Amino acid sequence: MIVRELGRSGIQVSAVGFGAWAIGGPFVSGGKPAGWGEVDDDESVAAVHRALDLGVTFFDTADVYGAGHSERVLRRALAGRRDDVVIATKFGNVFDPATRTVTGRDISPGYIRQACAASLERLGTDRVDLYQLHIGDAPLEQVDDLIATLEALVDDGLIRAYGWSTDDPERAAAFAKGPHCVAVQHELSVLRDAPAMLAVCDTHELASVNRGPLAMGLLSGKYGPESKLPDDDVRGDSPAWMTLFRDGRPAPEFLAMMAAIRDVLTSGGRTLAQGALGWLLGRSERTVPIPGIRTVAQAEENAGALQHGPLSAAELAQIGELLHRPA
Repeated sequence: MIVRELGRSGIQVSAVGFGAWAIGGPFVSGGKPAGWGEVDDDESVAAVHRALDLGVTFFDTADVYGAGHSERVLRRALAGRRDDVVIATKFGNVFDPATRTVTGRDISPGYIRQACAASLERLGTDRVDLYQLHIGDAPLEQVDDLIATLEALVDDGLIRAYGWSTDDPERAAAFAKGPHCVAVQHELSVLRDAPAMLAVCDTHELASVNRGPLAMGLLSGKYGPESKLPDDDVRGDSPAWMTLFRDGRPAPEFLAMMAAIRDVLTSGGRTLAQGALGWLLGRSERTVPIPGIRTVAQAEENAGALQHGPLSAAELAQIGELLHRPA
């Protein structure tokens, strides 16, 4: 079993985590679906239990996923196992639980404390292990105030460490000056590399928590040129930031990339998803991919990447050549 440390925190986690966005079920942001469709809570709980059985100890959610529902499902699933796991959640989005609608943003000190208390209640715990700012483009001039608020939460024992969910290396570097800032959550997959962000992680000793490690499901191998996602799926009625899918269909350029490297990823008995996770584990010793999971079968497949381990240096180099990336 591969274990990694969350930056300089001393907190150890399984090298592959459990992304809990999907188990939150439907919610709406900006008039568009922001969830992954309807879910079966019993299946979600069974998936968490199976992941635990297979050595997964890192569970990443956000208060806004399903307008609080993901956190409540994790509370049910992790009952009696809290001390065996590391829980990450996020703050910054304001939402209406009754309509499951995102209504705005708030990163004021008072709201952060309010949001933290609400997450603790929904999760049924007395502390969050990794508390993450969920507003990727929050102004840099607010960084000092954010750090001060989060450090106060650390001092109060409500959180152990914090990070920023952002794809901007400058913002990640600015946040890293916080004494208990230990991670940045950012997009990273074999189809969407992020060398600049990984360099920031190395410089500042941050964990690289990988959002979208299976390229929003493309690297599961389930979708082809004729696939069409339903409108209640975030990939179906695609928001502007959704570049991997367009109009509910996989973007052809990413399908072509996947086809080019499929044989390498599936070598050694790996599934396509396990190979994609193995690429991430080989890409840097700081990476912790958090594939989205909502079924027992997905939990088993993704946890299987821990048994296969990282791709070799030769396999990484071969993929780089096939995708015409600089050495």
